[in-house]
Amino acid sequence: MISSRRATRLALAVPLMIALGAGMTACAPAGGDSSADVTELTLIAANSPWTKGLETLAVDYEEETGVKVNLEFYGNEQLNDTLKVKLNAQSSDFDIYAYQVQDVMREFSRNGWLADMTDYVSSDPEWDWDDFQSSARDAVTLDGVVYGVPVMTERHVMYYRSDLLEQAGIPVPTTLDELAAAAAKLNNPDNGFYGIAMRGAKVPLVTQFSSFLYSYGGDFQDEDGNATVDTPEAIEAYEFYGKLLKDYGPPGATNMGWPEASAIFAQGNAAFYLDADSQAYTFLDPANSAVVDTVAYGSFPAGPAGSHPYSIVPQTVGINEFSKKKDAAWEFIKWVTNEENSKKLLSEATVPVARDSAWADDEATSGFPAGLVEIVRSSEGTVGHDRPQLEQVALAREIVGAPAVVAIEGGNVSDSAKQAQTDFQKLLDGEK
Repeated sequence: MISSRRATRLALAVPLMIALGAGMTACAPAGGDSSADVTELTLIAANSPWTKGLETLAVDYEEETGVKVNLEFYGNEQLNDTLKVKLNAQSSDFDIYAYQVQDVMREFSRNGWLADMTDYVSSDPEWDWDDFQSSARDAVTLDGVVYGVPVMTERHVMYYRSDLLEQAGIPVPTTLDELAAAAAKLNNPDNGFYGIAMRGAKVPLVTQFSSFLYSYGGDFQDEDGNATVDTPEAIEAYEFYGKLLKDYGPPGATNMGWPEASAIFAQGNAAFYLDADSQAYTFLDPANSAVVDTVAYGSFPAGPAGSHPYSIVPQTVGINEFSKKKDAAWEFIKWVTNEENSKKLLSEATVPVARDSAWADDEATSGFPAGLVEIVRSSEGTVGHDRPQLEQVALAREIVGAPAVVAIEGGNVSDSAKQAQTDFQKLLDGEK
């Protein structure tokens, strides 16, 4: 179990700018600079557990190499605004940046703002690109080009009250149908207790609905970029998601994102909560959770097509295409993401890194709940995206989330899905 002190360390830091040490070792594939001559680099990133862990590693790296890396940390929105201004001006005053893959990678790569890192990641067998989780490698690859190294991962899991299941003689659900049956049995709205809590607001729910969609055999779009949100599989997934919240969820579910839904579970007022594994620490903090001793973790339950939860990369680190120090930038990225330092980040900063070897190490994972570690180690059939894949992803989420809201409200899901299909296809066609 993680202490409240350790859980607190994982909270996102306030925006700050700090200068710390970093550096480089041997040269990688040609990037337009002589890395031996580089004495300073700059990295821009959003506040996260990874950037907190980076502070310590960067000091170690500076001591090894003498090369200084200036680290600039921002909030997510501030980061994106800063990056777009600088990159649109083809600025070379920073060399490395961490970014949210599914929100900006398509836009940034189309604009020529991200350096092609394909040769870099394949240049050193000892560094071992194949040691990174396959869904993470897929997430940072677009049209066969690698645009970054994943530094954090996140997957969809099932949180549940072990005490209540045991008292009721209910086995841990392994299928979505079993989940629905268990939620129905434990649902007690007259006493302010609900079978399940999940996101129900139109935009926030999309990422969590995605695992249901995949496990029903659907997706938001096909390989050719055509919308697929009105297929029989998609409609069934919408209806199932909506029924869970309509029949066994809390009132006002359509106004709930993760803060509201997770709070219900943390307060001890729901039997199940399905969301990202990164929220585990919320439930393990005695200051904010009434379920510290009763929360347990299960793999995402299987639907008609099996269990296919998302496993995404919330932060990856790439190289500024306009940097004059690409080789040196790669040397720093390679060092900070190697096996040794990945294990250090996992064990000392509880950063959910992307390397399989780190998760396989019992010592490195000792600070994580055993149930979560087992889920990560046994992850199969995961999908590397949790939302539509296009540049206008925010607008797409507005569109594809609508049928789920209709389902929660008990409306005509089929008609809503058809309208979403038409609107989403127009959006996709516009990008083509």
